[in-house]
Parts: sequence; C-alpha cells; structure tokens
Amino acid sequence: MALDPVTQASGTGVFIPGADIDTDRIIPARFMKCVTFDGLGEFAFYDVRFDSETGEKTNHPLNDERFKDASILIAGVNFGCGSSREHAPQSLAKYGFTAVIAESFAEIFYGNSTTLAMPCVMASAENITKLRAAIEAKPDTKITIDVENLKVSTCCDLEFSVKMPESARDALISGRWDPIQELIDNDAAINERAKALHYV
Repeated sequence: MALDPVTQASGTGVFIPGADIDTDRIIPARFMKCVTFDGLGEFAFYDVRFDSETGEKTNHPLNDERFKDASILIAGVNFGCGSSREHAPQSLAKYGFTAVIAESFAEIFYGNSTTLAMPCVMASAENITKLRAAIEAKPDTKITIDVENLKVSTCCDLEFSVKMPESARDALISGRWDPIQELIDNDAAINERAKALHYV
C-alpha cells in the first residue's frame, strides 16, 4: 500500500519558548501507560500548561485562545532532547500538530517525527524570531512549509530557507516515510530473499 507523499504542511503556528525542550516536558512519563497512542494529545505539555497545585491553566502559549487552532509548532534549539520516547512526537501529532519548525532537533525525536509524516525543518534563530513576531502580531498568519524546495513562506510575505536531512526529505516526498509499511509492502521480496539464505 503506497503512502501519501508529504510535500508540504500548512497552517497557523504557535511559538513555544525555551531551549532544550525535552521529551518529558512534551509528554510527562506518567501519561505513557497507554497501550496505544490514542488520547495522548490532551497531555502534550501538560505540566507546563496546568498548575500542579490548582490544576488551573497557566499562561502557556498552548492555552492562549489566539493559537488554539495552530498546527505548526515553532521552537528553539535542541527541541525533543532527553529520552527516546516516541510518545513525544505522537502526543504532538494527536494534539493536532502537523509540522515543527525549530533551530535544531534531537536526532531520535526527529526520526520518530518523520515516521509519522510530520516534517521537522530547521531555521536560523533570526528567521525563527521573525516568524514568532509575525504570528504574535497576526495569530491567523498562514504558514506553509515547502518540503520539496525547503522553503517556509507566510501570507505576510515572510519567506526563508530551511534545512532537513536529505534522507528525511526524500522519505517524505516519495511516500516512504513509514519503515513498517516498507516492510509490509516488500513482504514477498523479503520471503524470497530469506529462502536464498542458507542460515534462515
């Protein structure tokens, strides 16, 4: 079964401040008892979105009504660091994010995101600042990530180049972003190859 190519992602954005945002902040460990990933979205950034004593919402950007429909997360340096839990990108996807723009990413988080067809692109600190200012001034600013041409553009005429590993870009635009589906699609060839190996 061929997977859909991911050539772009579009939507409004929200900036999450801070460097080195780790996977425990993205999805606290106590919410990782689920058998499937369904329902993880409501717990994304839970410990910074809610006061631990009162349970009331904090002033976190994800609680800001202006950004309630944002589907593109914007962040700083080393986003997704910490443990290798795939629950982190899963929780972001279940929350409603379809892409992330950051200065840099932790490698394992990046790989786990790509296999969810969620493009993660790297931009300079200067362009992140410009993009943040644009959405703060106009929260409904439409952002488009062109995965094929590695460009980010907005409806307010802001445009800049971004980076991503060529292997990730190729997997997305060719519809080969899920390695499990790759194995399923090549089941016959795998079995034929196994028959030819004397030790199988």
